[in-house]
Amino acid sequence: MSDFSALVVWGGWDGHYPEQVAKIFAKELGEAGFNVELSDTLDSFSDREKLKKLDLIIPMWTMGSITDQQRESVSEAVVSGVGLAGIHGGMCDAFRGSLEWQMLTGGQFVAHPGNEIDYVVDVKNTDHFITAGLPSHINIHSEQYYLLVDPSIKVLATTKFPTADGPHAANGEFAMPVVWTKSWGKGRVFYSSLGHSPEVVNQKEVLRLTTRGFLWAANAERAATA
Repeated sequence: MSDFSALVVWGGWDGHYPEQVAKIFAKELGEAGFNVELSDTLDSFSDREKLKKLDLIIPMWTMGSITDQQRESVSEAVVSGVGLAGIHGGMCDAFRGSLEWQMLTGGQFVAHPGNEIDYVVDVKNTDHFITAGLPSHINIHSEQYYLLVDPSIKVLATTKFPTADGPHAANGEFAMPVVWTKSWGKGRVFYSSLGHSPEVVNQKEVLRLTTRGFLWAANAERAATA
């Protein structure tokens, strides 16, 4: 019998390959000893008591809309101690019309200048469980997310803007958060902006980072195998 349980809810915009990515998540968590349920409906967020019995909730649902009842159920579960974790647009571009969702997750996507480009992720805290063992710099070819972020997040990795030309480049260089954690009541929240496609999700360093973020959010660090 598994020690941990996770719900992965996938759907929304097809351009982020939600079903394929959800299956990658399920495989990695399964190998870490999780009992994983995959769902393609936001109705899975409606059962508050079921959600509170989980260790981890992973939304993989770009854009779309969420009802107040569904969002409140997720929020209450996280407040009670359930982890919330996600990547790229699947969590921080999930429900653009819900300010409460953005408050819960810690950020909201607004742009990816240059679309898919080469850029570098700078790991800032290699003492954390999530980033331990990672190189200090990770080379990525994908969308470089510009996000609006909660100033209370704990940043584990950043990327330098601007990489692509555009009117925003006139503001000069700055570090944009890529990976962060935050608290929501008793719950742990993890986010990484990496993961536009299955190929990026499966990149060795990205997959390790993501999987460890999931384990951390679920308070399941002991399930780590590497």
